[in-house]
Amino acid sequence: MTSSPNRLVAVIFGAVYILVGLLGFTVTAGVGFLADKGGLLLGIFMVNPLHNVAHLLIGAALLIGGLSNVRAAKGVNLVVGAAYLLLGIVGFFLVGSAANILALNTADHFLHLASAIVLLGVGIAADKQVPTRAAV
Repeated sequence: MTSSPNRLVAVIFGAVYILVGLLGFTVTAGVGFLADKGGLLLGIFMVNPLHNVAHLLIGAALLIGGLSNVRAAKGVNLVVGAAYLLLGIVGFFLVGSAANILALNTADHFLHLASAIVLLGVGIAADKQVPTRAAV
């Protein structure tokens, strides 16, 4: 696993996102599942229960991909990285609106963009000899 940057990053990010998802539930007691305002994780990042579930699912996908094989890790890094890039950009327009069902705040957007840069960077630059899908 350590010989593949994609596998290593997927496993580390997966474990961190699962931990963040679990910790998020400690600050969301009494917060509605889709509330546009949530509890503050680490005093900075706003989360609601849906946001916590999203972190758990994303963490699980990354962890499973990273533990599976290089192709799976590269694929999940690219997909999650692209999703976080989109969320990081679109999120700036959601703050303060009823459409903010993940209770995102500005700190979340910058963290999502940083995650996107790392995941996409590794997904694109590392393990180039491994295609992201099986050859036909």
